Parts: sequence; structure tokens; C-alpha cells
Amino acid sequence: MAVRLRMARMGRRNRPFFRINAVESRTPRNGRVLEPLGHYDPIAKDKDQQVVLKLDRVRHWLDHGATCSETVRDLLAKAGIKAKA
Repeated sequence: MAVRLRMARMGRRNRPFFRINAVESRTPRNGRVLEPLGHYDPIAKDKDQQVVLKLDRVRHWLDHGATCSETVRDLLAKAGIKAKA
């Protein structure tokens, strides 16, 4: 089973909100989630509240071979976590 860390879009029109999830790679964007890992709110004014992650669980999935989407990889880099390309 190939696991990917990627985002699922929530929110409403003109007010996006994304959940960061661990999912099987073949699952649709808003499909079945293995584990929720945090969220990303691009419109939040407080920079600390834009990206909220469970860092220990993110590291767990990365240590067990999960890959990241490009956007999630960029968010993790800002949080100080190096993910494989």
C-alpha cells in the first residue's frame, strides 16, 4: 500500500480550507482517509494558525515510506521537516 500525504479541500466558495491527510495513493482527493494530520488555512491572518500539524504523526508516516504532494512538501519544509522528493 503506497501512502501519500496530501490535502483535501474543505470550506466554501472563495474561502478555501484544506485538511492534510495520510491517504492511500489511489484514493480520490476527498476519499477515504487513513489518518488526519492537520490543516492549512491560507486566509488566516495569524501565520502560526495557517498551518497546524501533528508533527510526530507526520514524521511517523514519512519514516514508514509515505510520499508527499508538492504542496504538502512545501508546507512541511516551512515547518522544518525534510521530506523525500
